[in-house]
Amino acid sequence: MTKSSIHVLLVSAQAAPNLLPTLDPKLKPNEVVLLVSKKMQPRAEALASVLQQAQVKVSRCNVDDEHSFAELEALLLELAAAREGQSIALNVTGGTKLMALAAQSVALAAGWRIFYVDVDTDEIIWLGKEQSRIPLTPTLRLPHYLQGYGFRLENGVNRPAPQRRHHELLHSLIMQMGTLGKGLGQLNFMAQEAEDKQRLEAQLAPGQTPSPHLEALLRLFEEAAVLTRKNGVIAFADEDERSFAKGGWLESHVYRVIDGLHSELKLRDKAANLVVIDGSGVKNELDIAFMAKNRLFVIECKTARLDRRGEAKANDALFKIAEVSRRVGGLGTRGMLVSYRPLRDAERRLAKALGIEPVCGEELKRLSEHIKRWVNG
Repeated sequence: MTKSSIHVLLVSAQAAPNLLPTLDPKLKPNEVVLLVSKKMQPRAEALASVLQQAQVKVSRCNVDDEHSFAELEALLLELAAAREGQSIALNVTGGTKLMALAAQSVALAAGWRIFYVDVDTDEIIWLGKEQSRIPLTPTLRLPHYLQGYGFRLENGVNRPAPQRRHHELLHSLIMQMGTLGKGLGQLNFMAQEAEDKQRLEAQLAPGQTPSPHLEALLRLFEEAAVLTRKNGVIAFADEDERSFAKGGWLESHVYRVIDGLHSELKLRDKAANLVVIDGSGVKNELDIAFMAKNRLFVIECKTARLDRRGEAKANDALFKIAEVSRRVGGLGTRGMLVSYRPLRDAERRLAKALGIEPVCGEELKRLSEHIKRWVNG
């Protein structure tokens, strides 16, 4: 199937169906024409920025009243007349139903080819006499995907390589959470205190002897070269290891699990510790983000207690991930809360109401199974 030199795209809240074919080397056009309503102008700006970076020329056809079939048809007929003789394909996946109907009507009359993007199967469906399905080339990555929704990355994409020396430590933290978890709060506190003082050392209180649980925990972190101990002073290897001890180890564990599922779940991209910024400068931090089935999956990781008054609140974490999922990556974005500590029944009910998947406490031992069910559900 030869590709067309021009794609006509119907701009809507979902960027992926328009980005996927235009960035596919087999289908990539020289130019796109965006049919865009007043309401969708910000989405068109974001879409255009991605396409222009990909060396695709962008033109616009602005719609004053997307509820007027006559206006839509007139605009498209004018476009068809101006582009007569050129190779044009219409992507009918986006826009309103009325826009799609008007565009398809004109496309048939003008002899344009017409296609639909099935984001669930990762296929292009060519309509009409030449009806066929062809697989999309998996080229879409997190930076382009997020940019298509109006977000930019502050520090690029972080795809950390799992540290082999952390493997045994992470395994122990998950499989022995009943005992090791009892010393974790104190280690978190010491790491945070060292960070606040911009130091790599933390000290036990004078004369304090670590509890058996803290002693076992510190020994494991020391064996993994995260820290060293001498005379009641804990010294972190560097700032990254201090952050790891403060709770970053859970993000590392989750990323490691996702990395192991990359092929099975056919992930397009994955990253950790992303900072995304919207058009007004508002920042959102994403602990873990990955793309599967042409949608964004976001995971918030928590090691602090979420079930005690005065400490980190589960509902705050749940509302945060729900808000991030709503704003970043379109309507199809899914959110998950991974917590080392258990949730109360009330927080689980809230998670369900917000559409957030919780994986907490002992459930972490089967994190891989939870993620596979979450992605495929």
